[in-house]
Amino acid sequence: MTLATPVLHTARLRLRPFTGADTDPLFALHSSVYVLRYWDSPPWTERSRAERFIAVCQKMADEGSGARMAIDRASDGAFVGWIGLTGWNPDYRSATLGYVLDDAVWGQGYATEAAQAVLQWAFDTLDLNRVQAETDTRNAASARVLEKVGFLREGTLREDCVVNGEVSDSWVFGLLRREWRPSTASVPDR
Repeated sequence: MTLATPVLHTARLRLRPFTGADTDPLFALHSSVYVLRYWDSPPWTERSRAERFIAVCQKMADEGSGARMAIDRASDGAFVGWIGLTGWNPDYRSATLGYVLDDAVWGQGYATEAAQAVLQWAFDTLDLNRVQAETDTRNAASARVLEKVGFLREGTLREDCVVNGEVSDSWVFGLLRREWRPSTASVPDR
């Protein structure tokens, strides 16, 4: 079963399937030590990693296991990051949300806005019942994004990964269909 990666529009963003033209900005994003300081894999050092990531995005869509979308700013078309659902299970009606945005746009509400759009698609189009997300316990900004869009912190995975050589904990968040409250604002809170 395939899962067509949608094109979603918000007040300030366009979420779309990845293309080969995204290789360089994606590599720049994932090679940033600062952006990935809470990520559970090291920054990329080879451009080919971005090419493989884009190929995996297409494979996920073809296999029906998920959808990752590039995030462009609508005003100028600039690539600002990505967001996606992985581990899509139509039988359990569940998936996992993940995202990475360029630090130049942090604090501007883009992650919240993109997450709202993806969750709307997840619950309305994919008919999901549950979306899960995880974040490093030191990443308070990401936890705030998840809470703003309605996720509840459900627990802590103790010492579940190694980030930059340091053992770290992760928070697990969950959002159920019955708890989902779509945003009515045209522009998210900042």
